[in-house]
Amino acid sequence: MKSKHLANVLIKTIGLYICLCAIPGFISGILLIFSSAMGMSWSEKLFSMATYAIGDVVQAGVGVYLIIKSRKLAEFWFKNEDE
Repeated sequence: MKSKHLANVLIKTIGLYICLCAIPGFISGILLIFSSAMGMSWSEKLFSMATYAIGDVVQAGVGVYLIIKSRKLAEFWFKNEDE
């Protein structure tokens, strides 16, 4: 297996891992809005959801970007390596 191909696979794996790590925080943020047991006002729930859900959406976006651009990143990092 060539270095570029291995780097491509590893970057895609890291991107998938980042996306999977973002799922629990996103779900927690969404569920926090609907939980009435917390005794929080609507604005407090919305702020709490924003800190969890929006941050995890950005994290998932970074993971998707890594998956999509993995080939170009691998080519950039290993551009001087012989085939």
